[in-house]
Amino acid sequence: MSDIGAPARRPYRVGYAPGAYDLFHIGHLNILRHARSQCDYLVAGVVSDEMAEFAKGRRPMIPLVERLEIVRSVKYVDAAFVETVPDKVETWKQVRFDVIFKGDDWRGTPKGDKLEKDFAAHGVDVVYFPYTVHTSSTQLRRALDALAEPAAAPGQVTGERR
Repeated sequence: MSDIGAPARRPYRVGYAPGAYDLFHIGHLNILRHARSQCDYLVAGVVSDEMAEFAKGRRPMIPLVERLEIVRSVKYVDAAFVETVPDKVETWKQVRFDVIFKGDDWRGTPKGDKLEKDFAAHGVDVVYFPYTVHTSSTQLRRALDALAEPAAAPGQVTGERR
């Protein structure tokens, strides 16, 4: 018997796409779009301010409640989850996803290798998507920081000692 007209089954039932999602940009949207195309139900994990500071050494510019609302409002996201622990397996125990999606900047790194090993024990796949090289929250943050630096008066050299 054929399922003509039935929607095509995606490779995974529940997908998980974690991130800080600070200064939301096209790279974030690309990850969420690609992730949703691979699963029936997509949960976006939005790391807490404290977890972002622990992982990256600085707090996000956009507060958690706002990042959560932005991500929750993206049409590819079925649910948003606040990630409060550094161990992704602990998060999996709460969310119970079949696949975790990461940018391919993680592939072949110690963090990526650990993620793959840890999840293999639970039957969870790790799928990497192309990292959007030309846009990142780090680059946006640097640009904003540069704009916030006080401008030198005409004829004055910044950092000059008198």
